[in-house]
Amino acid sequence: AAYDVELQRAIESLQADAIVLAGFMRILTPEFVDAFAGKLLNIHPSLLPKYKGLNTHQRAIDNGDKEHGVSVHFVTPELDGGPVIIQSRVPVFEDDTADDLAERVQEQERRIYPLVLSWFSAGRLKMLNNKAILDEQELPESGYASE
Repeated sequence: AAYDVELQRAIESLQADAIVLAGFMRILTPEFVDAFAGKLLNIHPSLLPKYKGLNTHQRAIDNGDKEHGVSVHFVTPELDGGPVIIQSRVPVFEDDTADDLAERVQEQERRIYPLVLSWFSAGRLKMLNNKAILDEQELPESGYASE
């Protein structure tokens, strides 16, 4: 909690418009998340709500999934539970290792996160009533351009 208090002070002093998480392996306190509601974005290596938390690639392989992917979402107090903004899917091949799958997922991460950040910085993307809104339209649960 002390870490979150210091981090919150530092971010507030910068008057940040957005807090962009990637590979941030720490669970933030609800107080911290609430202080920056609608400004906190995270990228997670799974097709949320599937495989919240760690070891997502191995879990997808172990469960025999045919596809896996990445989600960008707003951060809420629920771990990896905020509204999804966009997802990108990749195939899971029979002989994949977790590293093979991670490499394909990371290629998609590098494509979609900058897109989301451009929407956010242009004022096109926001969180309202725990929903992701793009161009004044509520996005579906699995995000932009989902089936």
